[in-house]
Amino acid sequence: MDRYDAIIIGSGFGGGGVAHQLVRAGWRVLMLERGERVERGDHNWEPDGSLDLTPFYSKETPYCVAEQIDKTASKLDKLMTRRTGATTVASCYCVGGPSVFYGAVSLRLRETDFHPDPVHGDSEADWPFGYDTLESHYCAAEALLDVAGEAGGDPTEPPRSAAYPQSPAPLSATSQMISGAADRLGLRPFRLPLAINYGAAEDRDACVGCTTCDTFACAIGAKNDVATRVLAPLLARGLELRPNTVVTRLVVDGDRVVAVEATDRQSGEPLRFEATHFVVSAGALATPHLLLASGLDQLNPGGDVVGRYLTRHCNAIAFGLFRRPVNPAREFHKQVALHDYYHGDERVASLGKLGGIQQLHSPPVGLVHQHLPPGLAHLVGALIVPRMTGLLVMAEDEPRYDNRVMLRKGAADEFGLPAAEIRHVYTERDLGARDALLVRAREVLTEAGALWCYSHYIHTFSHAAGTVRMGSDPSKSALDEYCRFRGVQNLRVVDASILPSGGGVNPSLTVAANALRVGEQLVAQS
Repeated sequence: MDRYDAIIIGSGFGGGGVAHQLVRAGWRVLMLERGERVERGDHNWEPDGSLDLTPFYSKETPYCVAEQIDKTASKLDKLMTRRTGATTVASCYCVGGPSVFYGAVSLRLRETDFHPDPVHGDSEADWPFGYDTLESHYCAAEALLDVAGEAGGDPTEPPRSAAYPQSPAPLSATSQMISGAADRLGLRPFRLPLAINYGAAEDRDACVGCTTCDTFACAIGAKNDVATRVLAPLLARGLELRPNTVVTRLVVDGDRVVAVEATDRQSGEPLRFEATHFVVSAGALATPHLLLASGLDQLNPGGDVVGRYLTRHCNAIAFGLFRRPVNPAREFHKQVALHDYYHGDERVASLGKLGGIQQLHSPPVGLVHQHLPPGLAHLVGALIVPRMTGLLVMAEDEPRYDNRVMLRKGAADEFGLPAAEIRHVYTERDLGARDALLVRAREVLTEAGALWCYSHYIHTFSHAAGTVRMGSDPSKSALDEYCRFRGVQNLRVVDASILPSGGGVNPSLTVAANALRVGEQLVAQS
């Protein structure tokens, strides 16, 4: 049997970041990915290319939702939920992980995000390091992902020691409209940093400015996702990648993992792989699921928190309906954001830190047709969607002990993994923070000329985090400052499950930066 220096489970931002450091150091690395490669081409531009409509959004290992996520859903939201049967949470399985379908936003956590918010009560969030520890790795992650941005415009921007690798593209007409409205309201709109390739190169196409970016795989490979930007060069340097491999158990001998057991997703063949070091980066739902299924929580002095403190941001979209078309099919306009209320709003001072507001496209027509009855879907798709544009509000939610991923007794999926369920309830403070940001987002849309605004509440777990948190107290955190799983000498976790708190920005860049830090330390200490 082949033996590797390291086995990495998962090929997203965390797995890709660690692999970048290990492969470049000459390690023999095997990466196991449950999904398969996403082929790129014109079909990615089609309405059914949005993640929810692809086979990469799978419920083959379903996470049942055991408690009501949000009791404030509108009648339209409830209709959409009934039509899609949203009683279980699906997951994204593919080479590159969710990065292939993400919207490319690459924001750093703010300095204050590394300190627990006093209004979060008994969250017990304990970052074992501060922003300064990650700053150089943020720069390295931005370089690795070739992020296009503009420093100095974000009023909450933390210090940086290097400029963005690329300059952003010119603002679209719709983005200028939103930015101008925010200016007139006395706000400070800034350019979203995006991991998108804007310069044509010998081996890369430049972005053509289409609207099929967020929730779509890039048809021409211009989005700097992990599969395109990180894994492709590593495969040329010797990384071994095995897709369609479902890891079902980590095998432990004493205080060390000695092997992983897996199943070939296509043939059903049982598999086993051995290594010296093991890195889990399967995501904030699948990682605790695997650790609990392997019984590793019983070896950890903080094992009680494995699966607990699940956060996922409290998100919603304010859509504005305009008299004229503002959502052209070939004009990328996810370009502007507002952080004026990131640290709070005097109108709702008791809620503490709120979060951010980001520009967003209208929903893809394919999703409209999936979620709504045929007649209504045709009307919305043809007449309303072209005249809509949106602002995403991203409120930081409180880490709560009772919000968790847990195993379900007496059930298993087709690969032998015990079934799991999610228990998650937002607090009144979470909902209040989200709604306060929605009020501000609607003000901007109205100033921009919107005739009517509609709030859509987001129920997905695309920003799930916190379920295998790191910290300084071994009894209250499963990981130490270098993301070593306590009680097991050679196991690290590097996905969003490590985050003690989520901040109010997209977690991807922080996961990538921390993975580069962990990989660097792993090489140095071996």
